[in-house]
Amino acid sequence: MSDVTRTPTGLTQHSGTQGGIGASTLRPDGTLKVTGEFAYASDLWHEDMLWGFTLRSPHAHARIRSVDVSAALATGGVHAVMTHDDLPAATRYGLEIQDTPVLADGVVRHHGEPVALVAADHPETARRAAAKIVVDYEQLPVVTDERTATADGAPVLHPDRTDPHAAHVPHPNVVHRQPVVRGDVAAARARADVIVTGEYEVGMQDQAFLGPESGLAVPAEDGGVDLYIATQWLHADLRQIAPVLGLPEDKVRMTLSGVGGAFGGREDLSMQAHACLLALRTRRPVKIVYNRFESFFGHVHRHPAKLRYEHGATRDGKLLFMACRIVLDGGAYASSSPAVVGNAASLSAGPYVVDNVDVEALALYTNNPPCGAMRGFGAVQACFAYEAQMDKLAAALGLHPVEFRRRNAMAQGSVMPTGQVVDSPAPVAELLRRVQALPLPPQRQWESAGGATDVRALPGGLSNTTHGEGVVRGVGYAVGIKNVGFSEGFDDYSTARIRLEAVAGEPVATVHTAMAEVGQGGVTVHAQIARTELGVARVTIAPADTRVGSAGSTSASRQTYVTGGAVKHACEAVRERVLELGRARFGTYHPAWASAELLLEDGKVVTDGGEVLAALADVLGEESIEVEREWRHRPTEPFDLRTGQGSGHVQYSFAAHRAVVEVDTELGLVKVVELACAQDVGKALNPLSVTGQIQGGTLQGLGLAVMEEIVVDPVTARVRNPSFTDYLIPTILDTPTLPVDVLELADGHAPYGLRGVGEAPTLSSTPAVVAAVRQATGLALQRVPLRPEHLTGT
Repeated sequence: MSDVTRTPTGLTQHSGTQGGIGASTLRPDGTLKVTGEFAYASDLWHEDMLWGFTLRSPHAHARIRSVDVSAALATGGVHAVMTHDDLPAATRYGLEIQDTPVLADGVVRHHGEPVALVAADHPETARRAAAKIVVDYEQLPVVTDERTATADGAPVLHPDRTDPHAAHVPHPNVVHRQPVVRGDVAAARARADVIVTGEYEVGMQDQAFLGPESGLAVPAEDGGVDLYIATQWLHADLRQIAPVLGLPEDKVRMTLSGVGGAFGGREDLSMQAHACLLALRTRRPVKIVYNRFESFFGHVHRHPAKLRYEHGATRDGKLLFMACRIVLDGGAYASSSPAVVGNAASLSAGPYVVDNVDVEALALYTNNPPCGAMRGFGAVQACFAYEAQMDKLAAALGLHPVEFRRRNAMAQGSVMPTGQVVDSPAPVAELLRRVQALPLPPQRQWESAGGATDVRALPGGLSNTTHGEGVVRGVGYAVGIKNVGFSEGFDDYSTARIRLEAVAGEPVATVHTAMAEVGQGGVTVHAQIARTELGVARVTIAPADTRVGSAGSTSASRQTYVTGGAVKHACEAVRERVLELGRARFGTYHPAWASAELLLEDGKVVTDGGEVLAALADVLGEESIEVEREWRHRPTEPFDLRTGQGSGHVQYSFAAHRAVVEVDTELGLVKVVELACAQDVGKALNPLSVTGQIQGGTLQGLGLAVMEEIVVDPVTARVRNPSFTDYLIPTILDTPTLPVDVLELADGHAPYGLRGVGEAPTLSSTPAVVAAVRQATGLALQRVPLRPEHLTGT
């Protein structure tokens, strides 16, 4: 078979001679993406390939009585049709719990669940053939919320579950439950001068990445398969796919292809196993590319949530207690719901000192779409609720919202509700001060000096719905706390392989990891680390694949921390070998080679005083040095299943936002004028990339605040809006000015003192926008996303 045509992320990337740590180095893939030359996974091609298509269930809960594929198989150009009965080995997979069928196993549990696969010589042929498959469904009662999931006689969606959480939940339709109990809430409630309560709701948000799920599976002569795929975690995919195919892991070789965004939506399998199954069945390469409709059904979403909070404080604004109940809708399958529950519970009090807490967080199995990882991972839902509570308390006490937060802000040395001591900087009060101190945008920006109206600056924008009548301004604040890295005792490590050699008289470093570059800029930072540690100008980033050890997932704001740590660790080992080689070759010529303080800088071996001992290329000669190293952050531990106590997180990150909005109170339209952020990043390894991450996370939080929601029919559990026609995401016209104030307070436990950046701004941006709308309208606004009817009472 001919070689597969690969994308730029499947080719060696040269980063040029740009700077090391602390420089705003440009991305090697940036120009290609801006000009449209970058090849994503959807651009993969093989001259002999077939096209795969997935038949999905039109029902949310049904028993499959029969499947007739005869008409599909008889269609010209069709090479294979597969159902559950055709699977060669394991029939279920899952990130944490193996409860997700590869193809529906006699029962469908959500709208859009995969039922059958078709491989044909043209994508339209595959679609037409799939439409000919006749499935006889017997519809079953649907479970859509906590009431229907836990009522007496409720359908048990996974009656055969054997996962470790099953013994610790109050009902089999509860995926996981995590309490957090500390102090004495009842006694604190009795002492409180002010008590506020609130019930809040967060809708189902989609990651809405622009590059749909796609990949190419190529059968190999050894009976294995090579998969070129857009994903977030190559080795987690491998661990799940190999048993499904009945193959050992070394027969399933995976290479990362161009990823068009992820945000958590590519952590779970989508079409990976399907493409491989069809390729092995047909002995032909098989490509699957979802259209947008399929993409909405093909990946997990953010958990919708219902939250009830109660807070008590003294007259002088000191928090005494917090009690809350958080119910997350996990949908039909577990995905990463147990970890999301752990995050929501452990971070439910926010970045505040409160000694008495009583928390219950849980996730449900329902017949709604499966939910799992999305940027913020359980902390987003909690932040919306506790920040609304902070505003309520401030109003009840007659304090400015920032002042009340400042009086209760945690700092280094504070104790989390889980009992974990925050042992690195926690500049919550400073971030609030900084974001409050930023200048406000001018009023009435829609009016020119001559009195003319620029409708583009008004709510409704170019739709020309208003000329400023009924438009009022509001300002709101919020701050959030997010964990970094995998938690609760997970063995969170990464692997890096570094090779150093002389090429045409110039030292060249090659960095090889399995890190998924999904847009976060890891390919840039890893090159910067290599330049800094090895003193070389030229760094090559090798393709990410499973020929090197796991790098973990590109999620949890962990890649720069953990895989960056692995790159640094491996580079340090390479540097030691270089110095050993140099001492052996040149040590007799200069006594300084015996020094322990030798450095690699600008392609040379130098003393700490700057004296040049040798050119690095001369030290290397014809030899190459290659080292592979694993690196782990300090260990965490599981939360106690009764009390929630435990040092469950490795690091915390903090961000604060100030939102300025203008609201048309007659039409219920909102324009976010400005959304400013202050965030502590520990150390900005690439300041330009850091700013981009903060702005991107901020904009996703804005989307959740005012427009983004997958709407699920509460009776049928069918998705109503699986398209970008009806699921709205912010465009450039919705994007306000996004000032960013970066604070760098090093975390002594992390490489270079860095702190994970990507998720924290997604937390506080949503409640800041809603707080500003509340301030403008005087309305309670306890649900996101906001809709016009919430603001007009219609």
